[in-house]
Amino acid sequence: MLTIKIDDLSGPEIAKLLEEHLNCMTDVSPPESCHALDLTRLRQPGITFWSVWDEQELVGCGALKQLDNEHAELKSMRTAQTHLRQGLAAMLLEHIIQEAKQRGVRRVSLETGSMAYFEPAHRLYRKFEFRECRPLLTM
Repeated sequence: MLTIKIDDLSGPEIAKLLEEHLNCMTDVSPPESCHALDLTRLRQPGITFWSVWDEQELVGCGALKQLDNEHAELKSMRTAQTHLRQGLAAMLLEHIIQEAKQRGVRRVSLETGSMAYFEPAHRLYRKFEFRECRPLLTM
C-alpha cells in the first residue's frame, strides 16, 4: 500500500534518497545543466515536498515550487532503485499535478536532461502532456 504525504525533509531516509538523487544528477549531467536541489534549497518557502512510502520504506519523492499564482515547477522527482518501472512516478506526478490544479496553477514546468539516461523520464512526462520547449533565459 503506497502512501503519499507532505514531508518536512527532516528524516534520514529522505536525506539519503536526495543525496542519491544529487549524486546521480551530478554524474549524468553537465555541471551547467544540473538543476537538482539539495535539502536546504528544498526547504525554502514556496516549495511543497512529498514523499512516497511503501509502509515504512521510502520509495520516492517529488516537489512543487510555486513560481507565481499560475505557474509552478516540478522539482526533485525521484524513485528509489528498488521501485523503478512500477508506476510509482506516474502516481506521484498525477498527485502533484492535481495539487497544483487545486491551487489554481495553470502551468507546470520542469527541467530534465536531454541525454539517453533521461528517456524514461521523457516518456513519463509526455504521457502527462508535457511538451518540450526551449530553455528559459532570465536576467
